[in-house]
Amino acid sequence: MSPHSWETGDVHLKILVVGSVAYDAVETPAGKRESQLGGSASYFSVSASYFTKVGLIGVIGNDFDSADRAMYESHGIDTSGLIEANGKTFRWSGEYLDDINTAVTLDTQLNVFGDFEPELAEAHASAPYLFLANIDPALQLKVLNAMKSRPKMVANDTMNLWIDIAKPALEELISKVDTLLINEDEAKQLTGEEHLPDAAKAIISMGPNSTVIKRGEYGATLFGRDFSFAAPAYPLKKVIDPTGAGDSFAGGFMGYLASIDKVDEESLRTAAIVGSTMASFAVEDFGLDRIKSLTKSDIDERFNAFVNLTRFNPLT
Repeated sequence: MSPHSWETGDVHLKILVVGSVAYDAVETPAGKRESQLGGSASYFSVSASYFTKVGLIGVIGNDFDSADRAMYESHGIDTSGLIEANGKTFRWSGEYLDDINTAVTLDTQLNVFGDFEPELAEAHASAPYLFLANIDPALQLKVLNAMKSRPKMVANDTMNLWIDIAKPALEELISKVDTLLINEDEAKQLTGEEHLPDAAKAIISMGPNSTVIKRGEYGATLFGRDFSFAAPAYPLKKVIDPTGAGDSFAGGFMGYLASIDKVDEESLRTAAIVGSTMASFAVEDFGLDRIKSLTKSDIDERFNAFVNLTRFNPLT
C-alpha cells in the first residue's frame, strides 16, 4: 500500500504554509548541534513536499545560507514567499536532556522574525490547502483573511504561549479552521479539560471539524465530530532529535490530503498515519538531516510498517 501519488507531478501550488524559518542550537542525549536549519515552516514544507507542491511564506535574515534555500528548491518548494530582511535569521536554542519529549528553551532571538508581516502573492492566495504553522494567532488570522477564497482545508498549530497571551485571537482563529493540531498539554490548557476526549470535544465545539492531539512518544489521536482514531508512534530504537516531529507530522498529514484532494473520515485516518510516518523519520537524526533525504521506498516501507502495527483480525 502506498500513501501518496508520487507520479502526479504537481506543478500548481496545492499547499501554502506560513510559519517560522530558523537556525536552531540543539542538545539531546545523542549529541549537540550549534546551528541547524529549523523552524515550523521548514519541517512542514520538506515533509509535505514528498506528496504535493508546497509554497512557503516566511522571513529570513542576511545570514541565511544559500545552500538551505537550494535544499528547499530541490524539493520543489516554492520559495518566492521566503523574504530576506535586513538582519539575522530567527534563532532558537534548546535542550532535551531530562525528558526527550520536552524541550527546555535556553535562548530565543526573534531577530527579523520579530517584525514578520506575511504578504501573499496571487498564486499563494489561491492555494486550496492552507497550513498556519505556530506563529502569533493575529498573523495566522491575517493570512487566512488574505486568501482569495476559503481554501478547501485550513489547519493550524499553536503553543502554550499564545494560549497564555493571545487567547481571544486564537479562539477566533480556531472557529474558522477545519483542523487544529495541538499537543496534549496545550489541549488541556486551552479547554480546561483534564481528559483527552473531553478536551477534543471542547475544541470541536469551538468550530473545527476535527483536531489532532499530538502525544509525543505515544503517537497522536485524531478526533472528528463523530469518530476518533489513534495513530501510534513508530517503535524506534533511538530518538536523536524530536525538534521538528510535530511539524513533520503536519506536513505528512496535510501533504497526503492535498495529494488526493479529499477530506473525509477515511482520508483523515490515513493522513494521520502518513503524518506519524513522516514524524518518525524526522526524529531519527538532527534537524532536517533525515527527512530531507528520503526516497519513495523509504516512505512506503515505513507506512506499511505502521499498517502492520495496527493490523488485527476481528473477534469471531
